[in-house]
Amino acid sequence: MANFDVFNGDADGICALHQLRLAEPRDSVLVTGVKRDIALLGKIAASAGDQVTVLDLSLDKNRAALLALLAQGVEVTYVDHHFAGDIPVHPALRAVIDTAPGTCTSLLVDGMLAGRFRAWAVAAAFGDNLAESALRAAAPLNLPESRLTALRELGECLNYNAYGDSVEDLFLHPAELYRQLHGYADPFRFIADSPVFATLKRGYTTDMDMALALEARWVYPAGKVYLLPDQPWARRVSGVFGNRLAQAEPSLAHAVLTHKPEGGHVVSVRAPLHHPNGADELCRQFESGGGRKSAAGINHLPERELERFLALFATAFEVMG
Repeated sequence: MANFDVFNGDADGICALHQLRLAEPRDSVLVTGVKRDIALLGKIAASAGDQVTVLDLSLDKNRAALLALLAQGVEVTYVDHHFAGDIPVHPALRAVIDTAPGTCTSLLVDGMLAGRFRAWAVAAAFGDNLAESALRAAAPLNLPESRLTALRELGECLNYNAYGDSVEDLFLHPAELYRQLHGYADPFRFIADSPVFATLKRGYTTDMDMALALEARWVYPAGKVYLLPDQPWARRVSGVFGNRLAQAEPSLAHAVLTHKPEGGHVVSVRAPLHHPNGADELCRQFESGGGRKSAAGINHLPERELERFLALFATAFEVMG
C-alpha cells in the first residue's frame, strides 16, 4: 500500500499537512507545486488499497481525477475551503469541506485534531490573510503580542514562497519547504533556528518594498488594480502584495496582475475584508479562474481578455463598497 500527500504549496497547504503528520506520522509521496498548480490529483499513480490525502486544493478543479481514484479503489481524505461544486458521495471518500470566508484548510485540520497543534493553524490563517480568524483561533493559547506577530510573519513568509510562474521563481520547492518545516513541532523553534525562515523573511521584505513603491494602474469606486512587471520578484510577491493591499484598505477590492513570460497575466483578486465575498465568482468567469470567496485568482488571463476582466472587476464589488 502506498500513501500520497497532495497539497497546495502555500502556507495553508503546508501547515495543514504538517499538523496531520505530527498527529499521524506516515511515510508518503509528496505531491505539490507553486500556489497556482492546483490540478495535482491527476499527477499521482495510485491503485486499489492506496491512501491519498488532499489538502487545500479545489475539488471542483480535481473532480475527474478524484472520481477516477475512487473508482480504482483508492481511499481519499479531502480537506479544503475552496469552491467545490457537488461533493461526490462514496464510501472511500472522507470529505471535510467548508467554503465559509473565515476559514482555511489548516483551521479545518485544527478542528479535526481538537487543536493539538493550534499555533501552526494560526500561522496558516495569517498567511491566508484571515487575521481575525487567526486571532480567534489563537485566543486560547494566551500568546503575548510578540509571539502573535511572529506567527503572522511565519504565515506570510510561507505563503510568499508559494507564488511564482514556476518553482524556479521560488526560494524553495514547496515539498522541500515542508520537509524543512516538518522537523519542528514548535513553530517558534523553526522561526528562531531555521536558516530557511531567515532566507524567506529577507526575500519577502526586499520584494515587498519594490511592490509597495508601485501605484495602482486602474482605480474604480469599489477597488484598485495593480500591474506588476514580468520579473521573478513580482511573481513571488503577487499574492502577499494583494493581501497587504487588502489589509491597508479593507473596504476596497484589489487585483494584482503580473505579466507572464509567454504573454498575458496571472491575476490575484482580494475581496474587501469588510465584505469578503465575490472573488471566486469573478475569477470563475475565466477559463483558468477559481479560488474562494475572499481570495481568488486566474492562472492565465490572455491579453485579449484584459478589458473584459477590468469591466467585470469594476462592477463585481460595487454593492459591497
